[in-house]
Amino acid sequence: MSQEVRTIRLKDLVLWTENPRDPINPNATDQQIVDKAIRDHNDKWTLKKLAKEMGDYYDFSELPTVVYHGKKPVVYDGNRRIILGKIQHGYVDIAEDSDIDTLPNIPKEIPCNVCSEDIALKNVYRKHADSGSWSALERDMFVDKFMSQGKSTFLLFDENTGGMISNNSFLNQRFVKEEVLTEHILHDLGFEFKDGQLYSKYTPEQATEILTDLAHKIQYKEITTRKNRGTVKKALEPTTISIIEDNYKNKFVPIDLKSVPEKTFQPEVKKRKTKRVSGNKLTIFGGPLYLVAGEVSNLYRDILDLNSYYEANKKTLSNSFPCLIRMSMRLFCETAAQERTGGDMDKYIKANFKKAKATLKENQDAKTYLSSHNVAESSLLQHLHIGAHNYTASKNYDQTIAISIILGAMVQITHGKN
Repeated sequence: MSQEVRTIRLKDLVLWTENPRDPINPNATDQQIVDKAIRDHNDKWTLKKLAKEMGDYYDFSELPTVVYHGKKPVVYDGNRRIILGKIQHGYVDIAEDSDIDTLPNIPKEIPCNVCSEDIALKNVYRKHADSGSWSALERDMFVDKFMSQGKSTFLLFDENTGGMISNNSFLNQRFVKEEVLTEHILHDLGFEFKDGQLYSKYTPEQATEILTDLAHKIQYKEITTRKNRGTVKKALEPTTISIIEDNYKNKFVPIDLKSVPEKTFQPEVKKRKTKRVSGNKLTIFGGPLYLVAGEVSNLYRDILDLNSYYEANKKTLSNSFPCLIRMSMRLFCETAAQERTGGDMDKYIKANFKKAKATLKENQDAKTYLSSHNVAESSLLQHLHIGAHNYTASKNYDQTIAISIILGAMVQITHGKN
């Protein structure tokens, strides 16, 4: 089959589960795909924005690309437009509190470009590969899966590091693919691929330290198209360079970094010579903490992730979600106390509260915030206990932030890096 235009009922069109924008289980229904698109945790679908851009009506000059799988017309390109049509006519359901408030007028039957899968894939690639609608990694995944061109070094790197690129958007860019995570530069840093397997000259711990440092330098723009371009190794920390040089003569051996916890590769917030709390908005823990590796540090990162998820998804989460963050504060304090006072939180608080509050002396906003939410040495332990058991009190997110600020200052004293 070449290509032909056919009018197909909107109701009959099937959404593509392997859409490179945000693939889902191949057996997913249209409703499940729409649910994922509405949640849009990774800002891949932006349906509200598309509805606004489309205006009052559907433009027939933009034909969906459709491939028949047996009797099912599967939409390879144009899934977002088809979703809006299915929503408009009630073929799928959305939550009442969805932010999609206006929809273009989309008819129940629309003209489609019906073609073979080979042509459809070529059309999809031509329209999206270099348009900016796909990330560098999505492009490589598409090429590998649908165009039989094999896995790029960039894709192999992501697969062999437990998703280091896919979990960190600042790495998922064309510049990083073409000028940093290349076969040549990775070899210079002591890494290479053989038959899809990652090899290195290091222990998993050393390899993790090198790659995390590299990620930091990209995130904080120490490596850009204008800075340290072509001299990646020189941008790394002296301790990282020492690891590379000390192991230079080692042989390449297989290394498994897939099992290293994902958070190992989550770059820490860059340490700055500023106050721990700045600006008008007080953040959780009052700002970044710099802790020694261990259970307290791991829990700190978990709480940051939990809070970030809450901040990004407030509209779709229930009013009870802050309770989870509040309860985690007690666990955080209890874990720190376990390592310093044998688990006695009262003793831990009394030993560190005054010193921790003193570190906030230059930030009157933080001190006022503690006072206005009744967070004091005498009340902190009670707040932690109540937050773990009292459903109503646990919903007070502002008080949770106040508690986190003083806990952060205390843990920085007892578990902070020198």
